[in-house]
Amino acid sequence: MATQTQSGYLNLDGGKLYYEVAGEGQPLLLAHAGFVDSGMWDAQWQAFSAQYRAIRYDMRGYGKSDPLPAPVVRREELEQLLDHLGVERAALLGSSLGGEIVVDFTLEHPDRVWALIPVSAVPGGFEMQGAPPRYVMDMIAALQQDDFERVSDLQIRIWVDGMYREPEQVEAKVRQHAAAMNRIAVQNRTWGMDAEPPNPLDPPAAGRLGSIGVPTLVIAGALDHPELLRAAAVMAGAIKGAKKVIIDGAAHVPNMEHPATFNRAVLDFLGALR
Repeated sequence: MATQTQSGYLNLDGGKLYYEVAGEGQPLLLAHAGFVDSGMWDAQWQAFSAQYRAIRYDMRGYGKSDPLPAPVVRREELEQLLDHLGVERAALLGSSLGGEIVVDFTLEHPDRVWALIPVSAVPGGFEMQGAPPRYVMDMIAALQQDDFERVSDLQIRIWVDGMYREPEQVEAKVRQHAAAMNRIAVQNRTWGMDAEPPNPLDPPAAGRLGSIGVPTLVIAGALDHPELLRAAAVMAGAIKGAKKVIIDGAAHVPNMEHPATFNRAVLDFLGALR
């Protein structure tokens, strides 16, 4: 039997934030990547809410939340949601931008986190090396020209297909689902606002990873950009006791491409902490 999902909106300065809650037990919050929305967790929702009080939300500017009039501090947005839901401590699972946010939040509020799972994430202050992912410069040019369809197409090429695959090598349903979510954020111009967030964590997370004391699982897709895999290795090496899982046959959204493998890795890790 599927767990019933409750949804709602949180009124914040700068617009309403949409969220969903399902299940009972220890809280497990899911923060989405910066080119999709909370729908990226559809293949996790039933499995996670069967064992935990699962929470997912659309950051403002994404999905069912209001568009952003100006950049916001995402870790404060997360804190306000937890407060609204009466959650004192949660396991935080974040993908890409969501991963950076949950790492920052853990450093700022370690007493409110019982487990940390960054996925396809780069910690704040991590210096990327080498050339940017293919199509990034083309995507920025299309964004400047308000060519939203091309921007969305290129973002799916960058993040879902990844460095080493062409569209026909990726499951069509995954690409279509990601593209539908991405078009909302592109039309809202959210990507540009999140590129330079206000009030970044100071000092940034990359130099403070060793101070993270909560159980941590780092996940990445084997076909993601090499710098994302290097970031995963750096986090796993710097955070004491951290575990690392690399999911084969997936790029930046391994949870969407191989949900059974991803769900098992997360649930096994969290289950061992009970």
